[in-house]
Amino acid sequence: MISTLLQYQMVSTNMTRSLDTVASEPTVRRESEYYLANIGKAKSIDDFLGDDRLFKYAMKAFGLQDMDYAKAFMRKVLEEGTDDRNSFANKLADDRYRQFAETFNFTRYGDAATAFTRAQQGVVDAYVRQSLEIQNGESNEGVRLALYFSRKAETIDSAYDILADRALAQVVYAALGLPDEFAMADVDKQAAFIEKRLDLEDFKDPQAVEAFLKRFTTMWDLAKGPPQASVPNLILSGSSATVGVGQDILTSLQGLKLGGL
Repeated sequence: MISTLLQYQMVSTNMTRSLDTVASEPTVRRESEYYLANIGKAKSIDDFLGDDRLFKYAMKAFGLQDMDYAKAFMRKVLEEGTDDRNSFANKLADDRYRQFAETFNFTRYGDAATAFTRAQQGVVDAYVRQSLEIQNGESNEGVRLALYFSRKAETIDSAYDILADRALAQVVYAALGLPDEFAMADVDKQAAFIEKRLDLEDFKDPQAVEAFLKRFTTMWDLAKGPPQASVPNLILSGSSATVGVGQDILTSLQGLKLGGL
């Protein structure tokens, strides 16, 4: 077995190599090539939604693959765009829809919406990162959560940003050792508690984020038990070592500050 911390570090220590490995996988490469070859041909919302392969690729890139069946919903997101503060996407609590509408901004740019880098290579890069996180989650959901948090940490400006994102909240709850019942508390009280326990400015510092994720992955294994699955094809360092939650990690965990990380 392999600890959540070790698996996360294997992937994150050389993120470029990890992403390149995923990008070169036959299925990922084939879908990415199709996307890049065809996204520029989508000159309207109808074109975009009409190519199911393109649309599903884009939805997965934004972590919205569970909603790729809801084309009427996504049409409303795209048709109203983001320029109007009262648009559908801007009113949704989940910021991914606003980001999606901004990337494929047909309301602002018309038939040129898919010509921008953000709608082409930017989406491919996001798709590869999502694929990396999903693959790791298949063997250990804690690793997927850690990778997601590391990607989103710098966007956190308040405790409400955490509470509005179920995955971010799950990481914070686990890192702080909070019981499941905590999530049922009043949102304002949850936010006040989190801001008291954590210095959110530290999430702008990559080293502080890594320290926080070391705590999270250790607490995750303590709560869930050591992962039973092995890492199938993402042990990029070439190491075959397997470890549990060792005394050195527990000792370092004791030294981590909750306020200043």
